[in-house]
Amino acid sequence: MVTDGRQISDEELSALVSDPSSSASSDSGSDQSFLDGADHIRPHNLVTEDTTIGINLAAIDMINERFTRHVRLGLLEVLRTSPRITSDRVRTITFGEYVQTLKAPLSVNTVRMAGLRGTSLVVIDPSVIFAALDNFFGGFGRGIDGLPPGRMFTPTENRIINIMLEVIFSSIKEAWAPVLDLKCEQVGAEINPQFVQIVDENDLVICCHLEVELLGKEKGSIDVIYPFSSLKPIRDELRGRVQDSEDPGSDHRKWAVDLSAAVSDAELDHKVTIGEIDLTFGELDNLCPGDIIPVRLFDDARLSADEIPLFTAEVGSSNGSAAIRIKDRYQLDKPQSEA
Repeated sequence: MVTDGRQISDEELSALVSDPSSSASSDSGSDQSFLDGADHIRPHNLVTEDTTIGINLAAIDMINERFTRHVRLGLLEVLRTSPRITSDRVRTITFGEYVQTLKAPLSVNTVRMAGLRGTSLVVIDPSVIFAALDNFFGGFGRGIDGLPPGRMFTPTENRIINIMLEVIFSSIKEAWAPVLDLKCEQVGAEINPQFVQIVDENDLVICCHLEVELLGKEKGSIDVIYPFSSLKPIRDELRGRVQDSEDPGSDHRKWAVDLSAAVSDAELDHKVTIGEIDLTFGELDNLCPGDIIPVRLFDDARLSADEIPLFTAEVGSSNGSAAIRIKDRYQLDKPQSEA
């Protein structure tokens, strides 16, 4: 047993550094001859990532779909326009391969997500940024193409980026809520993806790619990159079923409140009826100026909307104008039961 703080003993260290060819065992000799004659054997690095460790990419797909919905609603609230956002299936690639697909200038943001180890990336295409900027100030959502690689973002453009990051961070939090309580914090920002390295080039990352289209004109993308290693500790949670973070009952109540608020702004034509006149078409056709028509007055006036009686009321005046006072809700006659 090792007692001096080292991980292995002297005997174990000697066994590891010893020359395996010095062994005289016939079994080891036959194994070595087999290895020498095999041409299909390829080297394997024990420290490289393995995609077969059981991470449920279907769960990441569901999280990404929820993220897409929340981003769409968030941008709708900020930009006052409905963007068209579609999400691709998540894919697993090496970080080096992903960086090769990027071209400066971009808004490359390193993000620390409390709840996941390591650092993630949020990459926003400049076409999305400039379209959002143009739309934010009342334009038609036009983007800018052909930017030089070293072109820096202006303070106004950075403000738009920060607004979009706030929407993205809150959307990530809501999307991951059924699995994990995440809190996003921006660590840094670059325009050149070559200057950002959250993992080694050969390490795997999970790419969540969103295609964004504003006002049917400008198209761009938003990428969220998770290091593969950051999802290993929660692979058991990802294997489970991803359920909605909100209670279904509270979700229905929220929809009811939102619908009620939306309906309350609708305009309705109202009319007040104080009585009725029963006439045939012939009697109506024979009317002349000066004729007297009997009117059957109601006990109470009726306030109606779209020909539906709603309230009973009293007719009077207020501040020199005709007015009514609501008395009670109008009670519709109940149909009589058949004998």
